[in-house]
Amino acid sequence: MNDSDPPFTLERRDWIAGLEKGLAVIEAFDAEHPRLSASQAGQRCGLTRTAARRHLLTLVHLGYVATDGKLFSLTPRVLRLGQAYLESARLPRAVQPYLQRVTAGTGEVAYAGVLEQDELIHVARSGTHRQLNAGYMLGSRVQAQVTAAGLVILAMSGPEVYEPWLARQELRAYTSHTVVDRDELRGRLELIQRQGWALSEQQLEMNYRGVAVPLYDHKDHLVAAMSVTMPMQNEGSADAVRRVLPVLQDTARSMRPLL
Repeated sequence: MNDSDPPFTLERRDWIAGLEKGLAVIEAFDAEHPRLSASQAGQRCGLTRTAARRHLLTLVHLGYVATDGKLFSLTPRVLRLGQAYLESARLPRAVQPYLQRVTAGTGEVAYAGVLEQDELIHVARSGTHRQLNAGYMLGSRVQAQVTAAGLVILAMSGPEVYEPWLARQELRAYTSHTVVDRDELRGRLELIQRQGWALSEQQLEMNYRGVAVPLYDHKDHLVAAMSVTMPMQNEGSADAVRRVLPVLQDTARSMRPLL
């Protein structure tokens, strides 16, 4: 999300179609589709059954996919791809000690998240693991509007980003409290943009709330969001915000020269 980065244009001679299709096959698997036949995989990534089967068998040979002869599933080796990002990318390594500071100051689980292809991805975490929805796990993808981090990134990116985003989305209800009305969601984004932080309650997981602030780099570019997620218990919204928001804001300001 760095506006100073020039758009990348791939020359036709440099494009490797097989690599693109192989990655598409890997991405065809998700929580709702943990095991796929060759036909199902082809349908999900726009390939013929024959082409999908060839890619799947190649991935089996490489150790990224397992098969019982009919159905295919990913193996733990796929985690190497995500781990390579977490170990090599600058952002997760840069924010980790600051997330630990937030956890120490609030007693809550702290996250850093980025917006990628319309979805929020948590790329760093600090704090004791809780039994939360898979959307809070490192590397998992979830619609941006159901997390405080996703809301604050969309809002602080401005209408030029969140209006096209709203137009593209099929808003899904994860709980009975999830906002699925576009006008209501637009109003929330406008409020978040004015105040500079986001509060999200029971949007992805019942009885949990999140508070998030944007993370800017030293060139004033929005690069991520930092958030805490906590059980609601008997603490009211205003009390929770008063307790954690100053820690998040102070930490975000101290990180800015280093990002």
